[in-house]
Amino acid sequence: MKFSINCSSLQNAVSIVAKGVSNRSMIPVLSGIMIEAKGDELRLQATDLEASIQYTVQAMVEEEGQCVLPGKTLNDVLKNLSSHQSLHVDASPEQALITCDTFSCTIKSLNPEDFPAFPSVNTDQQISIPFSEFCSMVKKVARCVSRDESHIILTGVLITAENSTLKMVATDSYRLAVTERSLDEEIAEPFQAVIPGTFLQEIASLPKTEADITLALAENQIVATVNEIVFINRRIEGNYPNYKQLIPESYTTRAKLEVDKLESGVKRVAVLGNTTSAARFDLNNASQTLLVSTSAQDTGSSQETIPCEVEGEDVEIAFNYTYVLEGLASITTDNVYLEIQSSMKPGLFRAEEPENFLYVVMPVRM
Repeated sequence: MKFSINCSSLQNAVSIVAKGVSNRSMIPVLSGIMIEAKGDELRLQATDLEASIQYTVQAMVEEEGQCVLPGKTLNDVLKNLSSHQSLHVDASPEQALITCDTFSCTIKSLNPEDFPAFPSVNTDQQISIPFSEFCSMVKKVARCVSRDESHIILTGVLITAENSTLKMVATDSYRLAVTERSLDEEIAEPFQAVIPGTFLQEIASLPKTEADITLALAENQIVATVNEIVFINRRIEGNYPNYKQLIPESYTTRAKLEVDKLESGVKRVAVLGNTTSAARFDLNNASQTLLVSTSAQDTGSSQETIPCEVEGEDVEIAFNYTYVLEGLASITTDNVYLEIQSSMKPGLFRAEEPENFLYVVMPVRM
């Protein structure tokens, strides 16, 4: 196999496909990236048997063929080459010679016959949305997925689409994030799947593009396609919790706060807290203020008064301040509404319109 390609093009392709390389598998070939040269393009593939990535890029192919090169080694080599240079690869079943300007190296290859074939998936349903919108939605909710593998369903994001509304939901049982947006057109039939949060975050970390991303469902897999990149991963089987019953339907106290002031205030107060201490929120209607405070036996205490618009009863409630900050980081509007029923029921942070995002946090006992 012989081909020439602009170094930056191969650098970009390998950096993306390398996300699918397995670093823990007992199967050596899974640590590699399959490169197939055919026609006037290269097709790069990687898999850990759970998720698979394929990337197609244009190249000048002199001799068709395929090889599997260690993903980490190839990525490290390319990262240190000038992106403006032309790169040439001459590969045999045993090794690949890479030449770029005055640099050359030989990398031992893995057996391409041992590399799993890229999955062939027959999809049933699909939706398309702008990639930038998809990334924004994923980043709003993915912080809330659980890291506890014993409750596997909560390590995923619930994605649903019905009529003309797309919704993403995530929860770790301590907080819940829900975001939705309108689709450009109504879909023919409802779309629903629980997708691993780590998989969605990998896709959302791709370089920005004006293109759409297409999500397609197969029997037990999800296929995501954007530009020349195809991602395939297993869906998480099981019934997602009825998250709607966790969202408070009413409130006795509601406060309108500036996101920046609330975020910076909680951060300052949290300096004297610790990982187990909570931030106490005291809402006062008469003074139209929120008093945020925390205390830790070993370090001391701190408090900050934040002006806000309060309607309803005075109330005191405590939250894990890390959860509060992560929720506020997902809000792009200037203001947020904090809705509370009582000190022992979940608090609801609701983004100001037109953003459709809500964040429910379980209270901490004071």
